[in-house]
Amino acid sequence: MSETASNVLPTPGTWPGEPVLVLGAGPVGQTTALLLARWGVPAILVDQRPRRDAHGSKAICQQRDVLDVWEAVGAGGRIAAEGLTWSTARTFYRDTELFSVDLATSGHPAFPPFVNLSQSRTEQILDDCLAAEPLIDVRWGAQAIGVEQDTTGVEVHCTDGTVLRSSYLVVCTGGHSALLRRMLGVRFDGHSFDDRFLICDIRADLPGWDTERRFYFDPAWNPGRQVLIHPCPDSTYRIDWQVPGDYDLEAEEASGALDDRIRAIIGDRQYEIVWQSVYRFHSRVASRMRCDRILLAGDAAHLYSPFGARGLNSGVGDAENAAWKIAYVGRGWAPEGLLETYHDERHAAARENLAVTTATMNFLVPPDEERAQRRTEILESATTEPGARADVDSGRLSEPFWYCVSPLTTPDPRRPAVDRPPRGQVPPAGPGVLLPDVPVRTPDGPSRLRALARDGFLLLAGAEVETAAARRTVAHVDTPVRVLALDEIDPDGTVRDALATAPTELWVVRPDAHVAAVLTDPTPETITAALTRATAATAAEPAIQR
Repeated sequence: MSETASNVLPTPGTWPGEPVLVLGAGPVGQTTALLLARWGVPAILVDQRPRRDAHGSKAICQQRDVLDVWEAVGAGGRIAAEGLTWSTARTFYRDTELFSVDLATSGHPAFPPFVNLSQSRTEQILDDCLAAEPLIDVRWGAQAIGVEQDTTGVEVHCTDGTVLRSSYLVVCTGGHSALLRRMLGVRFDGHSFDDRFLICDIRADLPGWDTERRFYFDPAWNPGRQVLIHPCPDSTYRIDWQVPGDYDLEAEEASGALDDRIRAIIGDRQYEIVWQSVYRFHSRVASRMRCDRILLAGDAAHLYSPFGARGLNSGVGDAENAAWKIAYVGRGWAPEGLLETYHDERHAAARENLAVTTATMNFLVPPDEERAQRRTEILESATTEPGARADVDSGRLSEPFWYCVSPLTTPDPRRPAVDRPPRGQVPPAGPGVLLPDVPVRTPDGPSRLRALARDGFLLLAGAEVETAAARRTVAHVDTPVRVLALDEIDPDGTVRDALATAPTELWVVRPDAHVAAVLTDPTPETITAALTRATAATAAEPAIQR
């Protein structure tokens, strides 16, 4: 099946089976349901709460590429417009600034590196999108207590006696998903940290603090521990203090010590506490993220410390990966094996995020005296020696996971798999990497490269590639594929520069805007092999370019 139009999304009403059930109406569940609907897949979104809980900042840092995913369902622009933009992350030791990181830009992105907006407001915006989507049925007050599945679907039993039948189930029930994981035989390996973190949202006038994140090691106003400060809209600031495991918030409020704690940071200014809470952080990853027709996503599958903002942002990555793969398998565009690659790719992403955030927590809360001494030495050295600053870990900020070694990715020796680039940087475009976000031109008017990619499999042809031959080749595959000539959508060379592509190359792009292959001197055989691999249609050897 081949289409050259700008949009190959299915017509609503053509889904061949039962709706997909999504448990948990937090941002990851909301995103999953909206992305399924975008693929023409009806979804039932169920939450055990009686209604939305709209209190507290919770997950506030929305990363640029997540905003881009949300824009595909009509929410990204609104969240970015209401959120507070920041692009600089400053790190201090006591009263000395060690370094700042200005976040890199690849291509010409539509969104800033990060915006800060309370999770509750993000959820409200996503709720507006849900309400406008006829393929989504939202139900509150239904708690799942039993799950059964067979070769044709999944049944979820609720406390009120309701039985919900679905073709697939995506579990997005957050950190309190132990019952469902036990039913599925899934372990949740990892550990919890003894220290806690006090979080206060305060409203105050703090000139100069409204466009940057600030991280303090061992400040005088929290000796021996850390403080993190994030700006939010409406002159609100989120302050996180690392506190002992036996910290008592009520006692500190009653004694006036909480007021002293806040004023030690902001000085003698008026302020208002908007919300406050105490958290204990965890580092855990599910042993399996796919159990036949059931997928685990977001905090139901992984829990991280918040330094680096990798919780919600990685959950949206889970949602996008799950949605397109369910849609393709359910429509017969890809075999059942494509669902197993959800586990392959997102479990690898979860392990990467766990490694990054655990390293940060081990630096913030050293587990033994030797590492505590080493941390002190690094911080002391970093105040005078720039070379020591690379060893200071105040949290590596969230970034997309790169599927360079995925079973769906065709390796390219000219563009080998990338390691983590320096903090704040992005890898060069290539197999497994998310496409740069750059403007393009279409017959319908201006658009963006990722927007084109998210409408289905996309082949981008260089000037010396015969597009007619490529279209004849993809006409014989089962998956919808478009072939676009770069010269037609990229008259000024912006895309070619961002990709560093050659005229003889053909780029194969997945429906989640990740590059599946870069084919030099493409032939019908290598094109077919790359698409076959990208849809998990075969376990054959990859079509490696020589």
